[in-house]
This record gives sequence, structure tokens and C-alpha cells, in this order.
Amino acid sequence: MVIPLDYVPEGRHSLQAASTAAEPPRASFPQTSRAVPRGYVVTNPGDAEAVVSSIGAPSVLKSQILAGGRGKGKMSSDGKGGIRIVATPEQAFQNASRMLGHYLATQQTPPHGLLVKKLYIYKAVDVEQEFYLALTFDRERYSPVILISDQGGVNIESNQDKLHRFWFNLSRGITGETMAGIQKQSCFTDKEMPTIESIIRQMIKLFEERDAILLELNPLVRTPEGSFVCLDAKFEFDNAAQFRQPEVFSKEERMPGFEDEYEAQMHGLVYIRLNGHIGNIVNGAGLAMATNDLINLHGGKCANFLDIGGKATTETLLKAFEILSRDQQVRGIFVNIFGGIVRCDMIAESIIQAAHTLGGFRVPVVVRLQGTNCDAAMKRLSTSELDISTETDLEKAAKRIIGLTWS
Repeated sequence: MVIPLDYVPEGRHSLQAASTAAEPPRASFPQTSRAVPRGYVVTNPGDAEAVVSSIGAPSVLKSQILAGGRGKGKMSSDGKGGIRIVATPEQAFQNASRMLGHYLATQQTPPHGLLVKKLYIYKAVDVEQEFYLALTFDRERYSPVILISDQGGVNIESNQDKLHRFWFNLSRGITGETMAGIQKQSCFTDKEMPTIESIIRQMIKLFEERDAILLELNPLVRTPEGSFVCLDAKFEFDNAAQFRQPEVFSKEERMPGFEDEYEAQMHGLVYIRLNGHIGNIVNGAGLAMATNDLINLHGGKCANFLDIGGKATTETLLKAFEILSRDQQVRGIFVNIFGGIVRCDMIAESIIQAAHTLGGFRVPVVVRLQGTNCDAAMKRLSTSELDISTETDLEKAAKRIIGLTWS
């Protein structure tokens, strides 16, 4: 899961209700302290004007969408970017009116863009120099690594040779030698190093406690007064640690139009909607991809990628059928299971139970089973009186579902 630091989904930050125009909703980020500018979240132009009146100008207005490249993007209202600096409260109102309720298109969004429902506003910061600071894993060295550069912001992409790496051990933490190397490569003064070390130690603490796989501060800026402020950041957390980090993952924003994907994820399913008309239920990502390839090879088009995993249960299989059955583009369902950890007889019973629970299947269903208890499973399906086609040969099964859905 990826979270930009300034992105504020519902419940993401603690929001203070706006009782008066002078005290709008305020966002706070608990894992950081003075290194993050105090910001406010608004949903209407009036509050944007009130915020800038309160905190002063110039101020920065940032569109809240789950995509990068907002500054270089284009709003559907006026063709300007999704990050703007305003000099007066009146400008804040005018610009917020052209941002809120309009679509922002960037290189990371669909062509029509994403709807801007919220803005994040903070007092503009005077910048003397931009730095890049990140913490992630080096998979080749099996080690966490600190990445740092004195060429932060958009410059980091074109100055990869300026990116310095410092590997360390989580058990021992960062050493004095590591901090000395960081100071030497980035030219921080002795006076600045305690602040830099404090920021890095906070990042390591968050990285370890929250099962992060990337913490990126870009840019981390030095002001003319000599203080350091993080103006933008991206945090990425390990999806496999969801069971251990319910608080983190409860903040995940759900993008409109992906309700089925999120529902599937909550039930341990990997589901991706495609543009075809044959719904697939498969165990194992490799077999699922091979199934999609085979159907495409023989002229069919898949409506989805759906992996029920190696620990599938009757409940997860029922949920898979529910999701595919309500997809109106699905004209047929292909169940392709290789019984290793998953027993084929359990799959057969689950299919029968799903049919009874859903009041029958509205589209043709072809079931191909191989592996543990396959014979018993096929016999159970053949005597179930359900209108289901069964095959043990994968290619025949694929051609069968294509034939049943052809139009």
C-alpha cells in the first residue's frame, strides 16, 4: 500500500472540525514532528480562503488524488496544474474553485483524470536547498539502505549519480560511522547533523514498527534559517503485513470504481477486472496467468484475473462466485483448479454450495479439476444435477467455455 505524506483520505489524519471560518480542519501526522509543515484539509473554496487568511500567504494548495505528477498535471477547469501557490486569500478562493469538483489528469491517472474532492493547504516554505532522503530495502544485499542526495525534488530523477547509499543492520541501527558518511557525502554542517540524525532515526523507527518497505522524503528542504522541513513524501507498506498493521491499512483510500477489487482483497482473493466476457476462478497466480493466456490464444477474452490462493475455503470460493456473478459483462465462468494444498472435493462441494446460495448460476460454468481427490470431485459434480460442464483436460475446458460464451 502506498500513501503520499500529504494525501489525506477519510480518517487518514486526525481532523479538527471547523466550528468557525478562522479554525478550519487541521491535519496532523503523528509519526513526524517539526519536520512537517502544519497543514489543513478543505473541501470547499470558502474554507480555502479562511485557511489562507489564518496561516498567511503565500500558501500552497495541493490537490488530493492518489497519483503523482500533480504539479505538472492539468485541471479540467483551466488546464493548469494541481499544485498551486497563492498570494492572497482571494486567490485561494479562486484557485480552489477551479480545483475542487474538477478532474486532474497526470501521467499516472486515466486520460480523463481523477476527481479532486479535497485540498491540502500549508504556508509556503522558503527553500535554500532541496535534499532527497529515503529508506528502503536493497534486495540484492538483503539489507535496509538509506538513500540520500543533495539534488532533491524533480532533480533526483536526472541526477541518479548523486544518490548515495548507506547500508545498515536493523538490529544494530545506524552507527556513528554511517552518520559520518552521510555528513561527508551531503555536506551537512556539524550544527545540522543532530537534526538530520533525528529525522533518520524517526524514519528507521517507523520503518521497522510499521512494516514499511519504502519511506521517501522528497524534497526534504533546508530553509534560509537553517531548519529542515519535509515538503513531500511517499510511504509504502508491506501488503503481507496487513494482519499485523490493521491501523495502517484501515487508512487505505478506496478509489471509486474498484469496489469489487477491495471486497475481494478483504476475503483473501486477488482480483483484477479486465475487459472480456469470460470470468475465471483459478488457484495460483501462475496458473491464473496461463489460463488467461490460453483463453486468449483460442479467441476468447477474459473478464478478470482471479486467484483464490492456496488456502481457499468454501467462503472464499463463494465470494469469488458472488463477485463474478454480479459482473454484467461476464457471460460464462471458468473454474480451473489444480488440487495440491487445495482438495478438489472441497472445491466441488463449494461450487455446489455457491450455486444453492446464489439461486443458481446465471451464466454457463465450466469446471476443470486436476489433483488431490479429483475423481471424487468430478463424480460429485456430475451427480449434483447442476447445469455445469466438467473437464479434466485444460485445453478442452478452455475451448468449451469459449464455445458456450461465443456470440
